[in-house]
Amino acid sequence: MVEHGGEGARERGAGSGAGSGGPPEPTVLPAPVAAWCVRVLGATPVERLFSAAQTSEVVGVRLDDGRRVVVKARPDEAGRARACVEVQRALADRGYPCPRPLTDVTLVDGRAVHAEQWRPGGDMARGDGPETARRFAVLLAALVTGAREVPVRPPLPNPVWVRWDHDGPGPWPAYDWHDDRAGLRALPPDLEETAVRVRARLARAASLPRTVGHADWETQNVRWRGADAEEPYAVHDWDSLAWLPEAAIAGAASGAFASAEHPTLVPVESSAAFLDAYQEARGRSFSDEERRLAWAASLWPAAHNARTEVLHGQRPIALRALRDQADERLARH
Repeated sequence: MVEHGGEGARERGAGSGAGSGGPPEPTVLPAPVAAWCVRVLGATPVERLFSAAQTSEVVGVRLDDGRRVVVKARPDEAGRARACVEVQRALADRGYPCPRPLTDVTLVDGRAVHAEQWRPGGDMARGDGPETARRFAVLLAALVTGAREVPVRPPLPNPVWVRWDHDGPGPWPAYDWHDDRAGLRALPPDLEETAVRVRARLARAASLPRTVGHADWETQNVRWRGADAEEPYAVHDWDSLAWLPEAAIAGAASGAFASAEHPTLVPVESSAAFLDAYQEARGRSFSDEERRLAWAASLWPAAHNARTEVLHGQRPIALRALRDQADERLARH
């Protein structure tokens, strides 16, 4: 979810391929995390390659034995970090393009910490057209297929930008970064109305079976390579796995796949191409109920981002797209 700078993301830390511009800097790691590197990796961090921080701290470091690794530390949410890392490791072992975790998740001062391979390079696939949509859909389908074979505890709670099934008051889930601003700026009534409509549609599919999938399927988290940058090279941000109906995972991704520096909503025809390609790659067609769910889910991250724009005084890019497309997307099935 694009909400602050770092691997193109504003609210979470960068992935393994991010932030490599400029000269390396002296390592600045919390003492407990530096000690963790010595204890678990058997080496001392001596150089910082990149860093990003907000909810998570993500630091690329060179160790004194020459290895370059990425160390991630984030709040421990009911063990979800461990579940995410287990899925990431299993898929990396099967050849899926992603950094391989080098350690298990351990707790350091109440934060979940692990290290993974340094996997820099690759290019973002810019564009929001149908051809780009199909590439992202096929890659996501392979992830979901692989994740379904991994026996793992569901990675709950889900990331806040897909947490429409919360049990709190109002349409929005609790989220400090928004809640701290909620009394300072009023949301447009039509944004609140759209959130209520979308959430009501999503609630109808609560009985559908769930699966593990990537809930931040944005171009800023995926790298490609090759002459035409069409070969998938690295999928990052595995902390954003979610436990949702499959159509919701595909639907949310179908609207958000082109988001980079500022999140938005792709054209409707591109989401349609994404959903068609996803079903073909998975070898199954969605039911009528799943298709309605997918189209509703395509709107929820955009609504979350539109709320961010309003509360933090940003340009209303997602808000405009949401206003232009909400009715058409909710009418599709």
